[in-house]
Amino acid sequence: MKALFDTVSNDCSKLVTKKYSTSFSLAVKMLSKSIRQDIYNIYGFVRLADEIVDSFHDYNKEALFEQFEADLKSALDIGISLNPILNAFQHTVRKHAIPQELIDSFMKSMRMDLYKNTYKTKEEYHEYIYGSADVVGLMCLTVFVKGNTDLYKNLKDPAMKLGSAFQKVNFLRDLKDDFEGLDRTYFPNTDLNNLNEHSKKEIIEDIEHDFKLAYEGILHLPMEAKFGVYTAYRYYKRLLTKLKATPSTEIKNTRIRVPNYQKAELLARCYVKYRLNIL
Repeated sequence: MKALFDTVSNDCSKLVTKKYSTSFSLAVKMLSKSIRQDIYNIYGFVRLADEIVDSFHDYNKEALFEQFEADLKSALDIGISLNPILNAFQHTVRKHAIPQELIDSFMKSMRMDLYKNTYKTKEEYHEYIYGSADVVGLMCLTVFVKGNTDLYKNLKDPAMKLGSAFQKVNFLRDLKDDFEGLDRTYFPNTDLNNLNEHSKKEIIEDIEHDFKLAYEGILHLPMEAKFGVYTAYRYYKRLLTKLKATPSTEIKNTRIRVPNYQKAELLARCYVKYRLNIL
């Protein structure tokens, strides 16, 4: 019966990924079947934690987060949880020996979202991004390398840069929702009430630098992971291109998206490059 519960748990993580992020779900489908479920399990975990601190406004979010954290610890300690998302995640953690430090740093950043609205210094900003994004990239990298510690060390920095780039694009894309809906300001030394082209340019140049360093790592990923990660990279690069072309005044008033037909075109181009081995 435990095997059946594990299957249900995996299905829950996969469903969470599909429902909450069609774009990421598409990228995960491009991964090898041998690693696909573990990435669903990681995403399900980080998404559930993020939803607690961002979405459940009619409930005591701090109490919910405390319970989630306790359930997480229990799941990791005993190897099972009645929460299907945590049950699936603990299985992936044990299977790939995901370091506890990565999980702790992620939870620390999620907890910060419960009480911290403004990041005034670059140090605070980088600490939050490390915990909320970089370590997620490292969790995924742990799955991709399948125990190859030398490869992990070589790709660690690019994986973190890719996580940072994705997160910063999300910050810029979700500027309106974060600022107006959650009263949050992630970018340090930036007046979002008066966001101008100069401030936007600095933010985008920083993201472009992260993408440049991340791409070098993608080239050296195992084949099982390369196509899926490259697809996600190209999608976020397309988002950044659209944000770059959008006036700063409009970024604050709308949420930039990539239409489905452009996603299909992007996927086709990625596939051609992958099949021709020209990544």
